[in-house]
Amino acid sequence: MIRAATPTDIAAIADLWNRMIRDTAATFTTEEKSSAALATMLQDRPDAVWIADHGGVAGFITWGPFRTGPGYARTIEHTIITGKEGQGTGTALIQHARLTAAAQGYHAMIAAISGENLAAQRFHARHGFEMVGHLPQVGHKAGRWLDLILMQKTLESH
Repeated sequence: MIRAATPTDIAAIADLWNRMIRDTAATFTTEEKSSAALATMLQDRPDAVWIADHGGVAGFITWGPFRTGPGYARTIEHTIITGKEGQGTGTALIQHARLTAAAQGYHAMIAAISGENLAAQRFHARHGFEMVGHLPQVGHKAGRWLDLILMQKTLESH
């Protein structure tokens, strides 16, 4: 079941996100998400934070501005995190997000993916995202330089 996230989901979202921050190079940040920051995200993006609920939070997706400035107002960047691969959670979340974001008037969705995260690159390609950029060595984590892959999906308007 895909549903809007609520404040009661903050701890589960933090657990998924912070595990990825601590244990992987899938994100370049080293700063864990606090409960206060996630509460602000839910408040600021009430229509753009969704969870997959399978008797608990199995994953989440959120989106927000790609860049500042009015020329980018209809382009968003998303974050999607699931607890386990191969369960269909990511597929359900990305399909829901694409439809919801298109209905909200967004035109393009961007995925910024670590060059080491081949599973995420394959996942996005399966869902119609195309690689539109490769930025070598723009991230630094765990004592090494990391590439950033940009993938884009033009959303269908309704």
